[in-house]
Amino acid sequence: HAADSLLEICDHLISGRQMPVYHYQASPQPLHTPADLADVRGQENAKRALEIAAAGAHSILMIGPPGAGKSMLANRLPGLLPLMSDQEALESAALLSVSSRGFRAADWRQRPFRSPHHTASGVALVGGGGTPSPGEISLAHNGVLFLDELPEFDRRVLEVLREPLESGEITISRASRQAEFPARFQLVTAMNPCPCGYLGDDRRKRCHCSADQIQRYRNRLSGPLLDRIDMHIEVPAVVPAELTGAIPAGQQTSAQVRQKVERCRSLQLARAGVLNSRLNGDRIEAYCSLPPDAAQLLSVAMERLGLSARAYHRILRLARTIADLEQSDGIGIPHLSEAIGYRRLDRRH
Repeated sequence: HAADSLLEICDHLISGRQMPVYHYQASPQPLHTPADLADVRGQENAKRALEIAAAGAHSILMIGPPGAGKSMLANRLPGLLPLMSDQEALESAALLSVSSRGFRAADWRQRPFRSPHHTASGVALVGGGGTPSPGEISLAHNGVLFLDELPEFDRRVLEVLREPLESGEITISRASRQAEFPARFQLVTAMNPCPCGYLGDDRRKRCHCSADQIQRYRNRLSGPLLDRIDMHIEVPAVVPAELTGAIPAGQQTSAQVRQKVERCRSLQLARAGVLNSRLNGDRIEAYCSLPPDAAQLLSVAMERLGLSARAYHRILRLARTIADLEQSDGIGIPHLSEAIGYRRLDRRH
């Protein structure tokens, strides 16, 4: 039975008046038709990274000039993800209800995709108010939170993300009360390589930013926040030939990638009960063990790149996802090498 309000439920309980029966038929495929990954021209490396991120629920930062396709790629991530379970769907529906935002039955089991503007306040992003209500990070629970133009967000607002990225929940404290909301979202972010946006894209426009300007721009993002983002990838400008030519044969569609993602996630849940991005403690050691040659490679990378202990564990979890996509029982050097390559902003220049 479906009710439009609590008053309707009370009326039913008191008077016995019947409520209409709501018939819902679950669909194995998304009810909406999201934008397809096959529509993205070029950017094969970024598509590969997006597939890995979807498979293990890994956070990702895309760095590239304006018009390279960062937002286009981010908007295609929901189409690569499996539908929510009924329990996840109930959690997301409850958060929409608490926030006074309407819930549509047509959106049942669809993963939320939230994309707040960089001018959003701390309350809008993390929640709050006199009577605490969930913010964007909680409305993205079980789905995707996309932060475009990441360095343009208020740094104090971004720092609040550190807690939910680790714990999957956010605590909002007020003078008279305290509220906890779930916030287990997949973080997708994008930024330009420099203030003008055209560093490394001399074909379209020469960058005139000084080294100091570029460093100040990048310093808007704290080390601890970047440390918590699993993947840092470059999204270069697309060359004209890729835009004007025919779409190459064999391009993977979102549906094809989603099948691989679903298979990979099922493997992770059967093995550890959680997705790889949420492995911690002893489970990392148990499920992400390395053979001696791979362990030596990671040790050298840790030293040369100055990686933190947190980055070390994120690389292991990411390598486990890459191995799972390749249906490999163990993590090999190719899987580990690719995972290390996604720590771009950790590299010392």
